[in-house]
Amino acid sequence: MKGSAATRMGWTGWGFTAFVAAFLFFFMIYPLLYVFVKSFWIQGRLDFSFFHLMFENPVLRKAIFNSLLIGTLTTTFTTVLALPRAYMFTNFDFRGKAFLQSFLLVPLILPPFVGAIGIKQIFARFGSVNLLLMKLGLLEQPYDWFGDGGFLCVVLLETMTFYPIMFLNLSAALANVDPSLEEAARCSGASRWATLRKVTLPLMLPGFFAGAVIVFIWSFTDLGTPLIFDFQVTIPVQIFSMVTDINENPMGYALVVLVIALTVAFFLTSKRLVGTRRYEMLARGHVTGREKPARGALTALFYVFVIGLISVALLPHIGVLLMSVSGQWFGTILPETLTLGYYQSIFTNAITSTSIRNSLLYSVCSTLLDVAFGLVVAWLLSRKRFPGRNLLDALIMLPLALPGIILAFGYVATFSGTILDPRTNPSILLVLSYGLRRLPYMVRSAYAGFQQTSVTLEEAAQSLGASPARTLRKITIPLITANLIAGMLLCFAYAMLEVSDSLILAMREEFYPITKAIYILSSSTSEGYSLACALGFTGMVILTTAIMVAGRIIGKRMGELFRAG
Repeated sequence: MKGSAATRMGWTGWGFTAFVAAFLFFFMIYPLLYVFVKSFWIQGRLDFSFFHLMFENPVLRKAIFNSLLIGTLTTTFTTVLALPRAYMFTNFDFRGKAFLQSFLLVPLILPPFVGAIGIKQIFARFGSVNLLLMKLGLLEQPYDWFGDGGFLCVVLLETMTFYPIMFLNLSAALANVDPSLEEAARCSGASRWATLRKVTLPLMLPGFFAGAVIVFIWSFTDLGTPLIFDFQVTIPVQIFSMVTDINENPMGYALVVLVIALTVAFFLTSKRLVGTRRYEMLARGHVTGREKPARGALTALFYVFVIGLISVALLPHIGVLLMSVSGQWFGTILPETLTLGYYQSIFTNAITSTSIRNSLLYSVCSTLLDVAFGLVVAWLLSRKRFPGRNLLDALIMLPLALPGIILAFGYVATFSGTILDPRTNPSILLVLSYGLRRLPYMVRSAYAGFQQTSVTLEEAAQSLGASPARTLRKITIPLITANLIAGMLLCFAYAMLEVSDSLILAMREEFYPITKAIYILSSSTSEGYSLACALGFTGMVILTTAIMVAGRIIGKRMGELFRAG
């Protein structure tokens, strides 16, 4: 038995709601409001001059254009890659389907920031790709893959990293389309293409826009990848460069407000486009099966279709792995010698060992924060009926679409000169930012558990005199433990490899988390570069394990964790 009817809110529920609302206000809403005020209120008066100067400055104007183009191209390319594969996996059944589907999600295990390090080695002027093509006689001279300043590499790397998010959302949307509607169209004489174009795709639009919002915002505001490629002319990199003089140069505030405005505009536009049509289907559910058996040549084609994409998508991972074990690698397609010395060094090197310890501390604390708040919020949303419920739900999901660079910049601006000043000690702000950014994962994981647990068990406990808190602790939490573990794993793993917050907030070496150490090392000596790769691959293994275990627990609900609406 699933689900439950929400009950009216009691004093305990209102207390929890007030506490959650206060937390969200002080550590999410207030920093954003502070940035807004500082961007418009200059020298004691309302002033819009910095927005005017922003568009007059050719560098900033180019940065705005580049960031919008990166977000648009990445969203387009991820859709082109994900849509046919989502259609294939949803409509056909074949041997090895589950294995291939999980294989498609592999790029999620490596942030593009870390993958960029591997790509730089493989596609360097005398890197593996050029040397291989020259050996095969396909090139006479090394090709400059970074001749455009790294723009193309940023787009391609983000496409390869983010297409699984689009795939998860499109697969979920396609699975929810009633196949009887498609059959009715076919019976009316519509071709398979016409049915796909006029019936299936329109019904999938809500799922598409849910994924497109995340892909666009994440690629539009990605800080780490352009930094690694030294592609400076993007909005996030410009904001990052202005953090050091945040009190003297209000232009940083104006750029942050522009990013917020563009992010909100894209989100609302997608909602409006979806909202102009109705997408309801038959309430009685699907009456026919969707999957059709695929055998022989069709199955082989599916394997080629998936493995071809994965072979390209894994190049960053392969580059990181090879660099992390290469003893000597220059002028050859593969490393001349192999060593595990860099993996030993990450635990003895001052920067890397400190960063591992810091990341573990920050991630554990932020995960515990997510468990506490996620459990309370999921209980309120699934078990209680109260005014403002939809608003609370929207605020909790907001961090999923809130760029990390925005929150981090807001923290630096808001808490400078206070006890939480990141220039002195960023630990608390790092924990808070990690926790807020991953809170939606925990809420949705716990909410799924509450939906699958019958409320009658809780009612029975309370009828015997148990308080709501005791019922939650003794009855409900044990029943949703698997969901909580899945959420905890994702929160912990993604916190370990959080990029934007780490790069901006961690300003002193003793507080560097893993990603800040990777960035510092990647711009140093060749040994530092290999250390950065060893550190990145270690993080990749942690994230891989977390995603695999969480995926096994959550199953088909995995895609819901990467949706902004």
